[in-house]
Amino acid sequence: MTEEPKGFEEPDVPSDAADKPESGKAGKSGSGNGTAGKAGPVPGAGDDATSQELTAVKAQLDQVRTALGERTADLQRLQAEYQNYRRRVERDRVAVKEVAVANLLTELLPVLDDIGRAREHGELVGGFKSVAESLETVAAKLGLQQFGKEGEPFDPLVHEALMHSYSPDVTQTTCVQILQPGYRIGERNLRPARVAVAEPQPGAHGKDEQSESDEPADQADRADRKADDDEETGGPSKG
Repeated sequence: MTEEPKGFEEPDVPSDAADKPESGKAGKSGSGNGTAGKAGPVPGAGDDATSQELTAVKAQLDQVRTALGERTADLQRLQAEYQNYRRRVERDRVAVKEVAVANLLTELLPVLDDIGRAREHGELVGGFKSVAESLETVAAKLGLQQFGKEGEPFDPLVHEALMHSYSPDVTQTTCVQILQPGYRIGERNLRPARVAVAEPQPGAHGKDEQSESDEPADQADRADRKADDDEETGGPSKG
């Protein structure tokens, strides 16, 4: 039998010796990194860039604020215009409604006059009375108001004089008879009250003033005559 040749045996290398080359390489590479770290950025270049960025951001912020202020002013103006438009539309709507109601009630005034005359003559009875009262109730709900009474002072703004006379019982122009009542809706007069008026009797007021002014004079004359009589008789007269 032949013996196999023995190979070369690998020498035993300590673990510390095996790690030394790697640590050396790492140290060399570390020294290279340290050199690169010491180089760093150029002093002052970063501050300039930061200040430029801040300036640009401030400029953009000012633009945004200006745009926001303009949009806010536009919105406020549009809102004010819309509110004015709503008020104008509401005012026109109310005015149109009042005109329509006033026109309707004006057409009903002759009917109301007939109902009033029928009531004065006692002819408002039965079913006709119920219909008439219902019509007057509806007219009152729509805002119709009647005015004009006997004995009130004459006002040309609300009265229309159809008859004229003189009377000693009045001291100013007075409505003594209501020929047709007046009607109004709200502040609008649909028809003036048609009345007969009476004025004070001409000269009656002057005569009253003259009689009142003459009364003290008459008393003074009577006192003078009495004094004369006393002197003639030698003493006060008995009587």
